[in-house]
Formats: sequence, C-alpha cells, structure tokens
Amino acid sequence: MEHYDFQAIEAKWQKAWSDSGAFRVTEDPSKPKFYCLEMYPYPSGHIHMGHVRNYTIGDVISRFKVMKGFNVLHPIGWDALGMPAENAAIKRGVQPRTWTLDNVVHMKTQLQRLGISYDWSREVNTCLPDYYKWNQWIFLKMFEKGLAIRKESWVNWCPQCRTVLANEQVVAEGCWRCETKVAQKKMEQWFLKITDYAEELLTGHALLAKWPEHVLLMQKNWIGKSFGSLVSFPPAWDRSRGIEVFTTRIDTICGATFLVLAAEHPMTAGLVARSPRREELQAWVSRVIAQSRFKRDDAPEEKEGIDTGAKVVNPFTEREIPVWLANYVLMDYGTGAIMAVPAHDQRDHEFALKYGLDIKTVILPEKDQENAAEPGKAFEDWGVLADSGEFSGLGSAEAIVRMNRHAEAKGFGRQNVIYRLRDWGISRQRYWGTPIPIITCDACGTVGVPYRDLPVELPFDVPFTGEEGSPLEKVPAFVKARCPKCGGPARRETDTMDTFVDSSWYFFRYTSPERTDLPFAPEAGRYWMPVDLYIGGVEHAILHLIYSRFFTKFLRDLGLTSADEPFPHYLAQGMVTKDGSAMSKSRGNVVDPDENVQTYGADALRLFILFASPPEKEFAWTRDGVEGGHRFLNRIWGLFQENLGLFDRKTAPAPLDAAAAGRFPLARKVHQTIRKVSDDIGVRFHLNTAISSIMELTNQIRKDRDALRGDDAGRAVLRLSIETLVLLLGPFAPHLCEELWSRMGRPGLLFRAAWPVFDPGLARDETMTIVVQVNGKLRDKFEAAPDLSEDALANEALALDRIRELLGGRAPRKVIAVKNKLVNFVI
Repeated sequence: MEHYDFQAIEAKWQKAWSDSGAFRVTEDPSKPKFYCLEMYPYPSGHIHMGHVRNYTIGDVISRFKVMKGFNVLHPIGWDALGMPAENAAIKRGVQPRTWTLDNVVHMKTQLQRLGISYDWSREVNTCLPDYYKWNQWIFLKMFEKGLAIRKESWVNWCPQCRTVLANEQVVAEGCWRCETKVAQKKMEQWFLKITDYAEELLTGHALLAKWPEHVLLMQKNWIGKSFGSLVSFPPAWDRSRGIEVFTTRIDTICGATFLVLAAEHPMTAGLVARSPRREELQAWVSRVIAQSRFKRDDAPEEKEGIDTGAKVVNPFTEREIPVWLANYVLMDYGTGAIMAVPAHDQRDHEFALKYGLDIKTVILPEKDQENAAEPGKAFEDWGVLADSGEFSGLGSAEAIVRMNRHAEAKGFGRQNVIYRLRDWGISRQRYWGTPIPIITCDACGTVGVPYRDLPVELPFDVPFTGEEGSPLEKVPAFVKARCPKCGGPARRETDTMDTFVDSSWYFFRYTSPERTDLPFAPEAGRYWMPVDLYIGGVEHAILHLIYSRFFTKFLRDLGLTSADEPFPHYLAQGMVTKDGSAMSKSRGNVVDPDENVQTYGADALRLFILFASPPEKEFAWTRDGVEGGHRFLNRIWGLFQENLGLFDRKTAPAPLDAAAAGRFPLARKVHQTIRKVSDDIGVRFHLNTAISSIMELTNQIRKDRDALRGDDAGRAVLRLSIETLVLLLGPFAPHLCEELWSRMGRPGLLFRAAWPVFDPGLARDETMTIVVQVNGKLRDKFEAAPDLSEDALANEALALDRIRELLGGRAPRKVIAVKNKLVNFVI
C-alpha cells in the first residue's frame, strides 16, 4: 500500500491553492456573504500555538461556509507597529522596519504551511505608510469634530518602555508589555473623546447577544454608568465658588461630615499653597501621586489621608466640614472629590475611625429591616431619613427625588449621569507608531496636516538610544515644518499613536485594501460588514474590542458605513497551556508549530488542536495528542487505499436511492453524522465533537467494510460513506482530503465542493431518550421511538416503576408532554 507522504501532499496542495487563487474573493450579491475574521498577529518572529488554534478555528468555519454556498471573506494582516520592534532596534541595532518586515515574511510562511484559507490579496500591514496614512486621516476627521483633543493629564508612565500607557495597558500595577512597575506623570497628551460615545457603547450591547456574557459585563463595568447628583460645596473662605462632588446617594448628604479630594484634584495645589503646613502636604501629595492608581483604586486596604486645614460648607446643613486628601479618591471617577458619609459608606467609615472624624447617622432601617449595621460597619442600605431637616421621615427613594429638586431650585446641585470611562490617551513617546498629523505654529496654534500631505511618514535615520523622549525629537528634518496656514516656521508633533488605533478599524480595510482615496470603499464595506464571526482571546475584551466599537460608530457617523457594531458574534477562544500554565517564552514551555508540522504534518496538528477541547475552553498541549491525530489520518489514508476500486469508473457501483440505502446501518450512520457535524460546525462551533463524530463514522466504516464488499448495494454504501467522510473531514484536514478528493476522480477542488446533505428519514435516531419529571424534578428516563405522540409518551412514563411509586396511585393534576424530549407530571 502506498505510504502517506504528508509532506509532499501538503506542499502540493498549498501550491495548488496559491497558483489557482482558490481563496480570493470578490463581492457577489447573488450569494449570502460570510465575513470570518481572527484577530491579526503581531509579527514578533514566530507563530505560537495560540495563533495556530485561533486561525485553525476560523479556517474550519470558513471552509465549511464556502462548501455551504456562502461567499466567504477570510483575510489576514499584521498588527506591525509597537514597542517590541523599537526595543529590538535598541537591543540589536537593527531598524524596526527591517526587523518587522523580516518577521512578517517568516510568519506568513508558517501560516501558509498550516493551510489556512486566507485571501492573501487583501493582506494589510499596519507599519506601512499605505495603511497608517488612514490612521492619520481618521485622526484628522476626529480633530475637526472636536473628538481629538490635547490636554494636560496624569498618565501611566512605563520607565522601561519610556512611554505612556492607557489604563487598560496596566496589568497588576505593571506595564502590559514588560511588567515594569508603572509610575504617574503629568504630561500634555492627545486624547480621543471616546466618552462622547459612552452611552451608545452601553446600549449597543443589545446588538451583541452572541457575545460571551462575561465579556459584556467586563465592558459594562469599564464604562461604569452611574446615576446620581452633582452637588457643589462652597469653600468657607469664598462662598462664590464651589467644589463639585458626585454622589449616587444624595439622601445621605446631611450625614456628610468631611470632604475628600484626590491628590490630583485641580484645587489640591491651591489648598497646599495656602496652608501653613504646605511642605508636609506637598510631600504627602507627591508620595501618593507616585503610587499606582490601580493600587489606590477599589478601596485600598491601607487608607491614607491628611487634613488640609481648609473647610467647605455642606449646602444642605450649612455646617462647615473639613477638607481632607485621601489615597482612595481618584480623578478617574466622578469629579475627583467626594462627600464623605462615614455612617453610610464603608470606605468613609474606616477612614473616619482611623482619623477620629465625626460619624453622623442620617439613614435608619425601615421596620422590616434588621439593625442598622454591625459594629464597625456602615449602614449602606436604603431606609428612612433622620436628622435631615425637612427631609426627615422620608424613604430614601422619595428623598432622592425631593433633595435633587431642592438642590436644583437653590442652584447648588442637579441630577446627573457619569461614566467611569475616560477619554482615550493615544500619545506615545516612541518611534514605531503612526505619527500624529499635527503641526504647532506660534502664530496659528495647533493645525492639522493637510489631507493632501498624508501620510506623514516615519523617517529611517533615527537614533535608538533608549533615552527618555521620542526618538523623533532627535530628527531635526522631521521636527521642523512649515505651518499649513501661514507658511511660517512650525514644529511637527513627535508623539506617535497608541497602536490600538491600528487595530480599531483594520477589519474595514480588509474589505477594499486597494482603495487610495478613502480608508475603504463604502460600497465594499456595506457588502461585507459587519464581521459575521470574530475570533480571538478574551484578554482583548476591553483593550481592543471597545476601541473597535468606538471607531465603527465614528466611521458610521462620517457616512462611510451603516454598521452600528463591528462584531455581532464574538467567539472568545481559550488559551493554550502546557505543564499547567499558559505557553510563554518566559516560562520556557513554548511548543514550536514548525517542528510539529515537520514531524506530523499540518493536518495532524490542526486536527489535534481542535479535537482536544471546545474552542472557548483552555486547551492543554500534549505530544501524545498530535501523534494521535497523525495516526488517525494514517487510518483514513489506509481506508481509502484499500478501497481504491470503489472509485474506478469501470468498476464503481451505481449509487443507491434513499430507500435502498436505508436498510444498511452504515448508511443511516452516514446521514446522522452529516446532521451532527453540520450542527457542530455551523451552529454550536463545537469543533471537538464534530471531529469525534467523524472518528465514530470512520470506526463504523472500518467495522462494516468487509461485510459490505459482497454485493453492489453494499459497495455503493461503502463508497458513499468514504466519500462523505472525506467531505466532512475536509475543513479540518484540508491537504489530505484534497488529495483523496482528487484521487476519487472528482472535478475541481474539495474546497469548492458542495457540503453533503443529510436525508431526514435516514438521519433520524432509532430511539429518543425521554426525560420523566415529577413536579419539574428529574425522576427517570426511557427510550422511545422518534415522534411518538404526547399521549403515548405519557402512557409509557406512567408505566415506569419509579414513577408509579412516586405517584402512589394518585392521578397527576397535570401532564406536560413534549414530543421527543420529556414528560412532566404535576401532583
């Protein structure tokens, strides 16, 4: 028997697909479209097993959809800007562009060796000017509409990478790239006003029913919508001004016994300057600001504070209360100032006990509530107001309404909604990013680069020293510019954009990457968008997905797309682990895909990585698993080789009709497997159980093959089963199956062949498992013929010994029978 030479077969079909442009696609209104997208990789040098899993999941679904008659867009590109390339330039003395493009060549070869069905004619690379030109174009559109602004702000500063980090890029107080502890620094930065879309980002969740619930919850919490009140507390020394606080519990305001400001609050500097203890206060402020904001967030265990000596007036009580600074108040939420109500807020309670501050109870429990609070605990529930002037005796809900009206009538407060979400700081003091297209002129101020002058390209003669500040600042030819308005001398912006800008719209570019006058062709975007299935790691639930949703809504508002959401269906793939932890170079547990492809073949690697676990679950790597995949494919090869005669035109048996095939158990198994695999791939995305069903069919064929060779009818069933097996296995092991399809004498590529259709009669299970419940609780089960009537099901259930015992001779008050599923007796 001919040896299964997987290396030759895989090379053959990869070349055939490439030469024929098998995976190229254009818009075709006559077909239903399907846009399948996996998150594109950073070209760090090598594909890892997480990539293999992600891209193979998408490839199976894409190939299945093509065979089902869909017009499938399945593109790939490179998230090619970012700090690793610049760090490599500093460390190795190589230009970031050279390092990156060399890595792209290597990784592209790796992906092609896996047989992924990418339309490489649509490849995008974010580090090339023909891509990042459109980052700049979109930025300028935001700048024109007031969504791109420059302001001074406290930022997360990574001293190792020497750049600003977004909040989302700080993990466990460290840089998400190098894990160095992040410091706080006050700088002028460019921001995108994602906050203008905060409400729509929340309401848009209604369109994302096919997202994992925990991902939606993560985004909801990050946006952090709160209903409450803004109330102004005037300083005792200047009643014409006010310090505004946000509270969700204005009903507790008469219990506010002190005010707390964040160390970064705009009024903090003034309070420090006017205090006779200014040196002590300034030292405290500097120390707290230097702490990670993430360490200070979420009620830190060690609450620190200092009295400023200043006082403000509680507008509801006219009582003067002290102003403190505390580490548990941040500028990231609300106004950066809070009214402290220690009797009814646990954080304030702990702080007041520590520093001996007043605790005043103004909310009492209602009659049916338990005691107000345990010793040492604040009473945080709603209740009845006490010691609150004219509002005493009101319930919390009514008091909130009346107190808001009172505050608004008096001019010191109003109802308000705030969001935890903050504007997106995109300035980075690095080289390898998109240059921000802004010129600063002494006469004209901040001016956008004219669209005709885009792209503003990165220069190549840049020194990489690792010293603080952008390398672009050290290139006079780049920095010096002419003002587009007055023509006078000006300075070019040297900050570059956060690389999350690149990935916030790349899925649009895939629809028409050849377009030179717009980021993408609106007509192509209308045909392909939204993405029908987006596949990627859950670690991007906030960083990338929320930015992509923001960009999509902005591009919609520009009239370039009609899509409200980019990804209605998001499949969060589980990570690949080895030896109990995620694969990582730092842990030394990385497995090289190339080595496995060389030893066992791409098809074996694909099969194992999909069989070991459902896509959304973690997947534990074992060498035994990929060896098992290789052995299974060898069995398929051997099964075909020993039945070659079935596909010889001279000796091939005539096809059987459904009635004739129905008397063969293997024929029924074939149609049941078609039904199961179609559902597992196309509906549930349970690729592991689809492979399991294919393996079961293979075993059944091997078991029945000898008995079926005795007559033409049996040989026809055997031929049908092997042909169907190849079609079903095709998306998982495409190289082997293309080879077998060709050897069967079938015209064209298996990739374009029609997906097999099951006969409902033959696919019907011979028996169904019927669940029997009593008062909704599972009590027994039995097997029944398919489609048995509800009355017949009820009679069968009543005959069960366990059910007769539970009923005790009584007739059930109600019988609920569902065909093919269950019987429930209500007693």
